[in-house]
Amino acid sequence: MELLLLGIYSAIIWFIFIKMKWLPWNTGTQVTVVIIPIVALTALILTLNVVAPSSADVRVIKYVINIVPQVRGRVIDVPVEPNRPVKKGDILFRIDPTPYELTVRALEAQLANAIASSRELNEQLAAATGKVAETRGAIQQAESRVREVQTKLDLARTRVAQNRELVATGAGDRFALEKAEADAKELEAQFDAAVSATVQARAGEAQAMAGERQVRERMSGKVGDEYAPVAQIRAELESARWDLSQTTVFAPANGYAINVQLRPGSFTTAFPITPAMTFVEDTYQVIALFAQNELHQVAPGNEAEFTINALPGRVIKARVDSIVWAQGQGQIPNSTQLPMTGYGPMPPGRFPVKLAVDDRETDLFLPAGAVGHGAIYTESFHHIQILRRVIVRIGAKLDYLILKLH
Repeated sequence: MELLLLGIYSAIIWFIFIKMKWLPWNTGTQVTVVIIPIVALTALILTLNVVAPSSADVRVIKYVINIVPQVRGRVIDVPVEPNRPVKKGDILFRIDPTPYELTVRALEAQLANAIASSRELNEQLAAATGKVAETRGAIQQAESRVREVQTKLDLARTRVAQNRELVATGAGDRFALEKAEADAKELEAQFDAAVSATVQARAGEAQAMAGERQVRERMSGKVGDEYAPVAQIRAELESARWDLSQTTVFAPANGYAINVQLRPGSFTTAFPITPAMTFVEDTYQVIALFAQNELHQVAPGNEAEFTINALPGRVIKARVDSIVWAQGQGQIPNSTQLPMTGYGPMPPGRFPVKLAVDDRETDLFLPAGAVGHGAIYTESFHHIQILRRVIVRIGAKLDYLILKLH
């Protein structure tokens, strides 16, 4: 651009002093016409670098995902083609699901058996609880019978004692005494039988309680509302179903796959160091690097333009999204890594500016790793910024040139 301005200026000087001879061409005018462009260009360039700073290091960065399967197995299908666009959810490859399907079926059978066993235990517990209640009712009846017979026996023994006193004094009837003694013996037998029934009922209660306790011990573990064996098998089944779902690997976003080395029949594992393929998302970021003193007039929202060498002649509209006021050179050792903006090391003393591409340009394909030039237009000296716009467009046209000899 400087050469273009000098050419225009030289043409004007030639026209005024040589062609039209409106002014004399002497030593004084010659010195003047040399000093004027030097001073003017210097002032113009210095001002332009402040109000419309430019960057010769614009980079397109895309998210790259290493596709690592969550399960291992033999690959049976690879429908994706390298470097071909795919949509989010498209199938990248499939792993043989047979062993995982068998695991799911086995666990489903185990779960059914565990649920049946838990129901059987519930029935056993209900029966044992009912048996305990039954024996406790028998104990109450036996104890009530003991109290009843005890009362009658006490009364019978009192009558026997009374009849004996009467017979001893000659006032009693010996037949009545014998009948009272017989009644007392019969009640003693009934009392012994009632006590024996009580003992048997208590033994039955202890046995029933032992059976209930045994069933409860078998049902002791619970996870939520389920018994532990059922909950454990259900969790294993859910894990197996998840493993089965992971035998089909889908595209995580819109983009394209590269480094596709998988073939049907090959074996893949869930090992991060050896991904099955690499996936590049369509989503991208545009980063421009600027010197520190070029950014004091720059603010988010400023208009920006950039060109990419891969798209010669194309000027892409954008806006300043943000300035990353940090870089690796300002990092304290052993701390969290700060943004490095790209694969190569950042030149010392420069900061990245994130550019948001204009909505009308969002469908434009920008290759990952593409580089180019760009400029930011601040809110000052808009009339001077026209020169920067011209420079950007000339640079875009120059991208058509391929300067090499082989």
